[in-house]
Amino acid sequence: MRIALRIALAASAALLTLGVAQAQEKTLRIGTEGAYPPFNNLTSDGQLVGFDIDIAKALCDEMKVKCTFVAQDWDGIIPALTTKKIDAIVSSMSITAEREKTIDFSDKYYNTPTAIIGPKDQKFGATPDDLKGKVIGVQVSTVHAVYAKKHFTGAQEIKEYQTQDEANNDLAAGRIDAVQADSIALGEFLKSDQGKACCDLKGMVAPDDEVLGPGVGAGIRKEDTALKEKFNAGIKAIRANGKYDEISKKYFDFDIYGGATQSN
Repeated sequence: MRIALRIALAASAALLTLGVAQAQEKTLRIGTEGAYPPFNNLTSDGQLVGFDIDIAKALCDEMKVKCTFVAQDWDGIIPALTTKKIDAIVSSMSITAEREKTIDFSDKYYNTPTAIIGPKDQKFGATPDDLKGKVIGVQVSTVHAVYAKKHFTGAQEIKEYQTQDEANNDLAAGRIDAVQADSIALGEFLKSDQGKACCDLKGMVAPDDEVLGPGVGAGIRKEDTALKEKFNAGIKAIRANGKYDEISKKYFDFDIYGGATQSN
């Protein structure tokens, strides 16, 4: 009887230990848009790929947590975080004072300038005077929308789109005069057959750190301070051990970590 009791108690202890371990291995749900190449994009077979995705996977490995990705429309991604449908945002989201009223951010993991593109057969720049009277396309709920409304007050219209692709498509079709977005995302479009045929780079916009922010970070709920510390430690670690550079070289031929201002 004593032997049987000991076996039963040992089994119970093992199950309890397993239960605690499983509880500690909670899956981290990472939200991303899946419509912003080369940073995050959904392939035809439904796989999320891109720089954001690879960086997030590297950070999850560094934090030793299991992660899953959740594709989320851009204008709903912060509400998804605050209502706990996801646990973090890794989706080229710029760190701005306005967003920090609602959520917190990790340290930056990249920073690139913001640009203007337009039709190849038209010569203009990226200043307010250059864009006076023009219809400018921007993605909704981005720093670009805020910037355009603040600085391009002489534009005929600041037209907002649900995705960057929709803005680019309208520019290619001649329905708008210019598009403002992250320079790398626009560079990807300009390298495409559609982009090569229609459009070119007009220039970089003037800096505005208040609107564009100091860079791109992972979005985290304000109360999740321990998770923020893990993200910050992970970013520091992959920068130091070479993993960040390995990922960056898959997508870019320059140092994306630095840069002037900006992303989404």
